[in-house]
Amino acid sequence: MTLEHKFCAPETVLQVTDGTEISGYASLFEQRDQGGDRVAKGAYAASLAQLKAKGRSVKMLWQHDPAQPIGVWDEVREDARGLWVKGRILTDVAKGREAAALVAAGAIDGLSIGYRTLRATKDDKGGRLLSELELWEVSLVTFPMLPDARVAAKAEDPGGAALRDLAAVFTDAAAALRQG
Repeated sequence: MTLEHKFCAPETVLQVTDGTEISGYASLFEQRDQGGDRVAKGAYAASLAQLKAKGRSVKMLWQHDPAQPIGVWDEVREDARGLWVKGRILTDVAKGREAAALVAAGAIDGLSIGYRTLRATKDDKGGRLLSELELWEVSLVTFPMLPDARVAAKAEDPGGAALRDLAAVFTDAAAALRQG
């Protein structure tokens, strides 16, 4: 039983309000990571259902270190885009205080998953399509393997920007129709 996790260089800056509440995508479907792997839609469904049935949860770790839990994930779910997480860094824990300070300063801005591959197939580009994963943990990390796996500020709605963009398209189209 091998636990997998990967790292790569970050591309964006993390912003968190209140220093402790965080949310974001830990994994995005069909996006190739730095190792060439892609995660299929639904890859986490069975794992999340099993955890829920057993009354267990996905762990929040610091840099994938099982000896350093730093908080709790209050919500872990798949949506159309990927694996979305929302949780709290626990500042009563020494490493949690350090993590919150590093996140607030912008020194840490990545999310990364720790998982075991249950089903995968090789693809034509030398990577894998991961179709079923046993999710163990989501870590705050310096270098996530998937560059877009980032934490959003508390006030940000991960789907809100997409909806606003779609609304703008419809508004522009309606205006163009009115002008003839």
